Amino acid sequence: MRLFSLLTILVVIVSCTSQESPPASRSAQFTGYPQNLFNSFKTDCAGPGDKYIKTAAGSFECRETLSPEATAYLILSFDGYPQNLPQIVTQLKSTKNQAGYRVDAELFFLVPQKNGSTLRIPIESEQLDRDFSRLYTDYGGTPV
Repeated sequence: MRLFSLLTILVVIVSCTSQESPPASRSAQFTGYPQNLFNSFKTDCAGPGDKYIKTAAGSFECRETLSPEATAYLILSFDGYPQNLPQIVTQLKSTKNQAGYRVDAELFFLVPQKNGSTLRIPIESEQLDRDFSRLYTDYGGTPV
C-alpha cells in the first residue's frame, strides 16, 4: 500500500512538472518573417507615454515612460538630467538568414545625462529571457 502511495505521488509530481521548456533566450529563429510578432509589438506599444519607433528595416523600438519612483531612482543613481527623463526601451531586430529570419530582443534604460550624452543601461534577467522565449514560441519561433 505504501508503494502505491509513493508511486501515485511521483506520477502527480512528474505530470505537473513542465516536460520541455524552451531555452531562456532573447533570440529566436523563424522560418518566415514574423509579421504577427511585430504587429503585436506595435499594438502593445500604444499606451500613454509609449512611443513606437521604426529605427531601420526590420528594427523596432518601444520607448516607455517610467513610474515616478523608477524615474527618480535612475536619475539619482546614474547622475541623470531631470529635465530629460529616463525611459525603458524594448528593441526587436529581425535579420534575414538562410533559415528564414532571426529576431533579437534587447531591453535597456536610457538615462539622459547633464552633459547631453545618454547612458544606456542593459537590463539582464533570466526571467525576462524565459519570457522572451515563451513569446517567440507562441509566435512560431524557436529560441536560440
